[in-house]
Amino acid sequence: MTATPFRLPVSRSRVLAASLLLAAATALSACQTSPTSNLGSIDAAQGSTQNIASLSSVISRNPQDPEAYNVRGSAYGRGGRYREALKDFDQAISLKPDYYQAYSNRALIYRFTNDQQNALADYNKAIQINPNYDAAYIGRGNLYRQAGRTQEAFNDFQKAIQLDTTDARAYHNRGLLYQRQGQHALALEDFSTAISLSPDAPEPYNGRGLSYLATNDEDNAFTDFNMAIKLNDKLAESWANQALIYERRGDKARAAKSYARAVQLDPNYGPAKEGLSRTRGV
Repeated sequence: MTATPFRLPVSRSRVLAASLLLAAATALSACQTSPTSNLGSIDAAQGSTQNIASLSSVISRNPQDPEAYNVRGSAYGRGGRYREALKDFDQAISLKPDYYQAYSNRALIYRFTNDQQNALADYNKAIQINPNYDAAYIGRGNLYRQAGRTQEAFNDFQKAIQLDTTDARAYHNRGLLYQRQGQHALALEDFSTAISLSPDAPEPYNGRGLSYLATNDEDNAFTDFNMAIKLNDKLAESWANQALIYERRGDKARAAKSYARAVQLDPNYGPAKEGLSRTRGV
C-alpha cells in the first residue's frame, strides 16, 4: 500500500461543520489523545501472581538468563508493578547489552511512569541496535504523537508499516493521524487494516466509525460503534460514539442513556459529559 504524504497543517473545521458533527469532532479529538493498546508491545506474559511466581522460579534456576528477566519484567508491567518491571529490564540489559526488545519494553514502562526522556532514549537505543524492529518504531511513534510531534510520529508508524509489521497499532495510529488531518479515505483504509490484523480490538472500530461519521456514512459508523461496545463494553468512548448517532437521529432518550453509561465508566470524559448535558437539557 502506498501512503499519501502526511500534510501539515490541515484545518479540522473543513471536515466537520454542522453542530452535531462538531460534537463528533470533540469525540474524535479525545480518541486521538488517548493511548491505544498500551501494553501491546510488551510480551504476552500475564501479570498474575501465579505466573510471576513461576517466572521467578525460572530465574532462580537460571539467574544469568536475560530472556527470563525480560519476560518477568513484561509480566510485572502487565500487572502494573512498574518498579519491579524496570528492575527486571535493567537486569536483562545488564546481562545482554544489545537486547533491543528489553530496551523497547523498558521504554514503555518509562512512558507509564511519565519519564518521557528515558522512554525516548530507550526507543532510540532499541532502533540503533536493530533498525528493523517495528515495535520500537510504533512505541516511539506513540510517544511523539502524545507529545504533539505529529510528523515524527507519522514517520515512525510509516516505517513500521514499511517493515511489513503485523502489529495493528501501526495502522491504527497512522489512521488517527490521517483522520486528524481530514484524510478520511486513507484513515478508513488504515483502520480497516488494523481491524483485519486485530479483529478483537475495539479501538480501530471506534476510529473507523468516526471517519465514517465525518464522511456522513452514518450507518457504517453506527455498526462500528456497536461492534466496539460488543468487543469491550467498558470503554466510555464507544458508548459516547454510539450516543452521538442516536443524537443525530433525534433519539434523545437513547442518546442520553448511552452518554450516561459513558459518564459512569469515565466521569471525566468530556464528550460524554457534554452529550449528556445536551440530551438531558441540563
